[in-house]
Amino acid sequence: MTEEASKAPAGATASPRLAILLAMAMFVLVVDTSLMNVSISSVVRDLDTTVSGVQSAIALEALVSAAFILIGSKVGDLIGRKRAYLLGLVGYAIGALAMTLAQSLTAIIVFWALIGGLGASLLLPAMQSLIHGNFEGAAQVKAYALVGASAALAAAVGPLLGGFITTYLSWRVAFLLEVVVIAVVLIGQGLIHDAPYTGSRRVDVVGAVLSVIGMGGVVLGILVWQEGGEYVGLIIGLGLIALATFIWWLVRRKRRGEPTLLDPDLFRSAVYRLGISQQTLQQIALGGTMIALPIYLQMVLEYNAMEAGLSMAPLSLSMFGMAILAEKKAGGRRPSSIIRWGFALLTLGVLGLIPIVPRADSGWALVAPLILMGLGLGLLVSQLNNYTLGPISEERVSEAAGVNSAAGSFGLSFGLAFGGAIMLATLSFAFTNLAESSTVLNPTEQQQVAQALEEDAQVMSNTELEKQLATQPPDTRAEILDINSTARPIALQVALAIPLLAGLAGLVNSFRMVRVDRRPTPDEVEPTA
Repeated sequence: MTEEASKAPAGATASPRLAILLAMAMFVLVVDTSLMNVSISSVVRDLDTTVSGVQSAIALEALVSAAFILIGSKVGDLIGRKRAYLLGLVGYAIGALAMTLAQSLTAIIVFWALIGGLGASLLLPAMQSLIHGNFEGAAQVKAYALVGASAALAAAVGPLLGGFITTYLSWRVAFLLEVVVIAVVLIGQGLIHDAPYTGSRRVDVVGAVLSVIGMGGVVLGILVWQEGGEYVGLIIGLGLIALATFIWWLVRRKRRGEPTLLDPDLFRSAVYRLGISQQTLQQIALGGTMIALPIYLQMVLEYNAMEAGLSMAPLSLSMFGMAILAEKKAGGRRPSSIIRWGFALLTLGVLGLIPIVPRADSGWALVAPLILMGLGLGLLVSQLNNYTLGPISEERVSEAAGVNSAAGSFGLSFGLAFGGAIMLATLSFAFTNLAESSTVLNPTEQQQVAQALEEDAQVMSNTELEKQLATQPPDTRAEILDINSTARPIALQVALAIPLLAGLAGLVNSFRMVRVDRRPTPDEVEPTA
């Protein structure tokens, strides 16, 4: 099929099968990192490497994806959105195949983190552009909802799926299944009509470099903070300076009539600005939740990967079900109103979780608030992409989708990193204060306990800790276990404040969305001279 033959005729709407294939691609994209996270211990053992090495590979993949995503959207403009989409899929397939065959950490870093990360930077904006260019009206809303629901489902069931396959088969089998799914999607590429680009084909090299330094610096700083590294402020500061310079550069180039990596006039649309901000807040809430709850289930309730995944099922199933239902039943309701309800339910769900954390003795206690959160997230994923990109012209949809994807990637990374960092900081503070206030431990023991728990207990259940304390006197052992048991729920409650604050901010923002006209005037979304 030639490129011209694959372009959609005006007014055409693609086959529903294409939406399913796009949803499958999104599922693989999102579930990939979940598989890697849940397989860390097995990968370390099989490749005779270190946990920090594998964690660095995971961080590098996220960094590459976020840093190059704006460039990836421009590449899609230049070579064609369909071609960029296919190249992104191939990059992801190479990464997954490398995980299946890898015999060293170096292979994972080169093929999974670098090539796979670059694949994601091409795939995400191209996918949203293709939805925009292949579907119209209700079909477009349905396609966005299906792809969004697929991403939400993958984020929630990834740990369960990965835990099951890793436990009963092998982590290599899980990544091999990714290759199989990508192959199926590639076979169906004939269903895709390319979304043409008619804008300037000149490249803004300086803007590209600044975007990489800016996005990369901010995300790298967050990841370094999560790992307890140094120079966090300097790294994030350099990233923010680069981003500010990037904005100045875009505006300057636009005024001079020169090509830009990203058209700053995109942000003249109030709908687009609000959609981008809400996308970021939704992903921060999701990321913060997905770091806090699995740790709670495994540290406090001492669940294995399978049991933790099953306990998260109410969130994933309600999220997926509501996303599908909202797409079918939305009717003439304004997306902004549905988004407001989404953030309201999400916020209520997190509020319900916080008082339960120190009292729950099983995953059943979490069912009701998790369902509320899932319903809220389902409403959000069904509407946000369509709301954000709906008013954007065909010429600029690729770069708009790139920014939308970048906002989502940044929000998810920030939620995961900030939630983890806050949790560890709270653990450190609680360990020290509880140890120092103990009437059982003497001053020397207080200092030793505070230091030991601060370094190790965040990844240790009470059962594992008790084994290490077997030689200690009974009173000392009981006191240390009590300190560990008291500090962890407090830290997890504080970590849940991240999704709570994101939900509240989204809820406040949604009232402004309702006031903004859903259909902006043409001069807000059409290119200016």
